Amino acid sequence: MKAKVRFYVCAGVLLTILAAAMGCNKAPNDAQITSDIQTKLSSDSGLQGKQLAVQAENGTVTLSGTVDDDNQRQAAARYAASASGVKQVINNLQVGAPAAAAASTPPPDTAPPTPRGKPAPAKPRSRPHKQMKKPSSDDDNSASDQVASAAPAPAQVVPAVPSTPPPPPPPQKVTIPSGTTLSVRLVDAIDSETAQQGQTFRGTLNSPLAVEGDVVIPAGYDVEGHVVAVQSAGKFAGKSLLTLQLDRISAGGKFYNIQTDQYHREGSSRGKNTAEKVGAGAAIGAIIGGLAGGGKGAGIGAAAGGGLGGGVQAATKGQQIKLPSETVLTFTLQGPLTVIPSKGPNEGRPKLDQGQGSNQ
Repeated sequence: MKAKVRFYVCAGVLLTILAAAMGCNKAPNDAQITSDIQTKLSSDSGLQGKQLAVQAENGTVTLSGTVDDDNQRQAAARYAASASGVKQVINNLQVGAPAAAAASTPPPDTAPPTPRGKPAPAKPRSRPHKQMKKPSSDDDNSASDQVASAAPAPAQVVPAVPSTPPPPPPPQKVTIPSGTTLSVRLVDAIDSETAQQGQTFRGTLNSPLAVEGDVVIPAGYDVEGHVVAVQSAGKFAGKSLLTLQLDRISAGGKFYNIQTDQYHREGSSRGKNTAEKVGAGAAIGAIIGGLAGGGKGAGIGAAAGGGLGGGVQAATKGQQIKLPSETVLTFTLQGPLTVIPSKGPNEGRPKLDQGQGSNQ
């Protein structure tokens, strides 16, 4: 009987030990894992006071909340991974600014601490709520003015300064070829009897100058020339002579030197007719002198005959060359002329007596 009792006692002890061993080997549940991780997080001085959430499900732990920096975030993940029964850690912790500054600011309703020995100021009693009168339009205007004055002035917008436009392209020049005819209408009259060599004369362009059908210099612009040679017909012999040449032209506010051929003209000669009349006058004078008795009388007669011949020449002296104003003369360019095309002679053209010409 005692042996059976001893057997049952030993069996009960073995069963108790086996049950205890099996209880120790059992894996912790989700609640135990969560509690274990929360304890570890609270033991870290850097993580104390942080609102960190721990959620465990079948060995997978999810961390959420806000920490101050990446070091704290990694430390929390290590604590969670070291817990018993954790298979996987999902770290959803966010790194944010510390909330120390916000915590240091006292709430608006909290009264500041009072010095020792002085009673705290009495809190004002709340007054019963009164119905506010609806503001009038004037009040609305004044309120809107106050709000407008309190609002910051809008930033002044400075308009963008436009960039400097590029300069216009230079005008294109055109070359009038050599051999082009210039028709010129005289302004100054020219007379071979009074003109001097080197004397200048003025005129205007009678017809436009064109290149391939395009007008380069319209008619009406001023031209200037000079007398190359002049000879007046004598009283008893010789003939008149006049040679002219153009020097420059003004067009579009500029002067251009030009090279042209010479205008040459000769007057009709009266020399032979004059000699015959002088000879006849001398013969008649000799006859008169012979009738007067020769000698001194012959000299008187010859002188009289010579005077008669001179009077005839005075009446029939050589023809002079007269070119009145508005006379049209023709010249030909002897060299190319490069100019800037002009629009018209009345658009600010200079006078020929101003400035010096320059061939461009």
